[in-house]
Order: sequence, then structure tokens, then C-alpha cells
Amino acid sequence: MYISVVIPTYNRLPILQKCLVALEKQELNDHDHKIDGYEIVLVDDGSTDKTLVWLAENKDELPHVKVLEQDHQGAAAARNLGVKNSLGDTIVFIDSDLVVTAKFLQSHADALIKGEQDLGSDRLFTYGAVINTNNFDHPTSEPYKITDFSAAYFATGNVAIAKNWLEEAGLFDTGFQLYGWEDLELGVRLKKLNLKLIKCPKAVGYHWHPAFSLEQISQMIEQEIQRGKMGAIFYYKHPTFEVRMMIQMTIMHRILWGILSLNGSLNERSLKPILQWLIERKKPQLAEQIARIFLNWYNVQGVYAASEKNQ
Repeated sequence: MYISVVIPTYNRLPILQKCLVALEKQELNDHDHKIDGYEIVLVDDGSTDKTLVWLAENKDELPHVKVLEQDHQGAAAARNLGVKNSLGDTIVFIDSDLVVTAKFLQSHADALIKGEQDLGSDRLFTYGAVINTNNFDHPTSEPYKITDFSAAYFATGNVAIAKNWLEEAGLFDTGFQLYGWEDLELGVRLKKLNLKLIKCPKAVGYHWHPAFSLEQISQMIEQEIQRGKMGAIFYYKHPTFEVRMMIQMTIMHRILWGILSLNGSLNERSLKPILQWLIERKKPQLAEQIARIFLNWYNVQGVYAASEKNQ
């Protein structure tokens, strides 16, 4: 097994540095020969934060890293470019803000091999654990939290899959140029190929993002609006109830978030004082969960608006 770790990146240099250093420190079991080697295929999606300069200056410390460049086209196009230029028979997808443990690749390899033996088939992929943290200095010290649970079938934050299944499914749809859904949409096509998800909790990645602040809200709202637009594209491709549930395009979601947000009255303006109060008392995670009330309302409004426009 030769592994290609495919990573798209866009203006994330500080955490990308930690991401790549951790991947260079992988501990592989030489005695069982399960992994013949690995490469890190980093696709820069038009970064403007000197990512390419840093990579060039530190290439000797990053022997596994192969750098590809493209104009800013989004994560779907970047991952496709990475897969097409990879040498591995096995692809591991992570995001550039993920810091992994030393046994990360070995854990995915072990789970893939055991899963194939148990199933008598290679129609499977492994999904590792993702722990969210805002601890930049020591991201791997974060404990697992109930909010870290994910029920997603296929999410590119931490997944390993045979390259041939990605090619058979058709890779990522580059029509998803904005934020959201390109990986879950590919997951729908992989599910139609009868691939089984194998949980791999030992392959741990720590997903870093800065602690919630009021300054982030405008960007988060824009992401939810974009997610709504991409959700409408998702449903147009796969008009099923399962997809409607994923993208929150149901009357249940419209009523739920309409009630919780008082039809939009509880928003970034009206909730600003309580959010700031929680942040000042060092409770940014609770503040972020409260902000989810209006963020989900923006998402639901966005997906319905985009869906009506596409009709």
C-alpha cells in the first residue's frame, strides 16, 4: 500500500505549517510492510499569504511534500488535481487545518486491511476521528467532546479510500465552487457503489479553528448563505429526502429554526450583547452554539432561496 495524502489549502499558512510537520513525523511499522511509503500532495488553491514562499524555503524539511498550484477554484477542483497527480493506490483526504497524531497513517492502513479481510471485499473506506480545538499552541491536547461527533457518511476532513473507487465514482463535482457539500455529494455516489464506512477512531486529527469572536460572524453568515446555495445544487443532483434532511431543506427545519430564532429576530445584532458577555467570560464555545441559532436560520433561508431560483 502506497498512500497519497491529498490536502487542498487556501490562505492557512500558520496552521498548515503544523499540519505538514505532523505528517512528516509519521511512525510506520516497518516489520509488517503494510505501507510501502507515502507522499503528501499539497494543492495550493491560489493562496495570497506567502504559502508558496514558505514551502519553497522549507522544502528540505518537508521531503514527503509535493506541491501543486492552481488559480482559486475551490476545494473540489483542488482535491481532483491532487488525486490525478498522486502516485498512491490509497488516498487519504484531510484539510490543511488538521493536525494529526504520529500513528495516523498506520491506523488508517491497519483499518483498511482489516476491513477488507472482514468484508471479503475492498468496497470500503475508513473514517478517522476529528476533534475540534482552538488551542493553536497545543492542538493535540484537546479532549474528545460530544460536539465532535459526526454522522456523515463521507467527509474529507479525515478519510482514507482506494484511489480506484474515487475514479469510478467520478471524483468531486467542481460545480461546488462555494462553501460546502462537495464531499457529501461524492459520498452519495460512493454509497451507490455499495462502499461501506469503517470507523477508525485511532486515526485522530485535531481540527483547529480560532476561538469564536464577534469579528467572525459576518464571514460565518456568508458561509451559511454559500452552504445554502451549494445545498440547492446538491439536491438538484440527488433529489431525495435523505439529501433534503442533510441540507435542511424541509418544512421541519424551516419551522424549527424559525421558532428558535423568532423568525430571524434573534440575530447577530440582537444577540450581540450576550455573545460578547460569554466571550469575555471565556466561554466562546457556548457563544458559538448560541450563534448557531441565527446561522442555521441563514442557512435554511439560503437553501430555499437558491432552490426557488433554480426552479
